Amino acid sequence: MAIPKMTQDSSTVTTAPKQALSDQTVLRPWKPAALRGLRLRCPSCGEGKLLQGYLKVKHSCDNCGQELYHNRADDGPAYLTILLVGHLLGFALHITYTQFRPDPLTLALIMSLVTILSSLLLLPRMKGLVVAYQWAKRMHGF
Repeated sequence: MAIPKMTQDSSTVTTAPKQALSDQTVLRPWKPAALRGLRLRCPSCGEGKLLQGYLKVKHSCDNCGQELYHNRADDGPAYLTILLVGHLLGFALHITYTQFRPDPLTLALIMSLVTILSSLLLLPRMKGLVVAYQWAKRMHGF
């Protein structure tokens, strides 16, 4: 479909060719991408794995070929993990202490174990979330 373009002489109308949509104009919804990132899947297709180790992002998706090396997650995943674990365990510590009154050493050991395990489980998922959000918002060359 041609787009009419008016010239200075209003009696003649010229048409400009329709330009192809570039990759920059295609919207990338961030919510599905974020959910895929939390599942440690490619933010583009949702099929390929996002990480090749515990925290190392793959160079590209095995399924769709989306380049993933552009990410700049830096300290974001660690910050989000500390934020979530700290808030959740703050409430858990308060409720456990007021309801059960365990021995302080027992409480410290249990909360330390829960803190370490929840941090280790959440950190890769937070990295996937940050990488997927960067992909959806076209940050850092995505």
